[in-house]
Amino acid sequence: MAFKYFQWAIALPFLLQLCAAQTYSSCNPTKKTCSADTGLDKYRSSSDFTSGDSAFNDWNTSAGTVSSTSLGAKFSIAKQGDAPTIESNFYIFFGYVEVKLRAANGTGIVSTVVLESDDLDEIDWEQLGAYDNQIQTDYFGKGNTTSYDRATTVSVSSPEETFHTYAVDWTSSKIDWLLDGNVVRTLNYADAVGGSNFPQTPMRIRIGIWAGGDPDNAEGTIE
Repeated sequence: MAFKYFQWAIALPFLLQLCAAQTYSSCNPTKKTCSADTGLDKYRSSSDFTSGDSAFNDWNTSAGTVSSTSLGAKFSIAKQGDAPTIESNFYIFFGYVEVKLRAANGTGIVSTVVLESDDLDEIDWEQLGAYDNQIQTDYFGKGNTTSYDRATTVSVSSPEETFHTYAVDWTSSKIDWLLDGNVVRTLNYADAVGGSNFPQTPMRIRIGIWAGGDPDNAEGTIE
């Protein structure tokens, strides 16, 4: 089976503005003792993926192949099992993250911007390739998957043909998801099961695509 789907992320500078930079673990600290990981050591950082390989200095390619082009970072799925992903080599603890992105096309292809911690707190933007007029927001607290009722759908114009700016403004009291500068969702601390499911541990930033319709995935994922 052959695939050829592309996502261009961050055609213009990626922006990250922090409330704090600290050092935290890279494994799940709720299950075992872990060594420390490095937080971002500056207030503001940006990556322009149109500028060549040096743009990836603050990122690790954790799966597949990602390259710099005149449009930005290019994520390619060429065969079954490909899931090109980059992740920041630093952690943040609250702050503002903004990505300019054109989603991948193709039914079943999922384009993602994810903040995730070692103990599985998570804040997401996800675009499903079958829908060229919407994108999803989601979150998880400590990997709690007892229900999947946290996602919301946001209308967006031609996300697979047009670059849009997707942002997360994450504080200790609330999370705002912003689309092209406009707040489209707010999660208050108390609304996340009284705060117990509110993402509140240091996170890395991951950007990538994967084939949700891959026949090797679970039936629920494919659906």
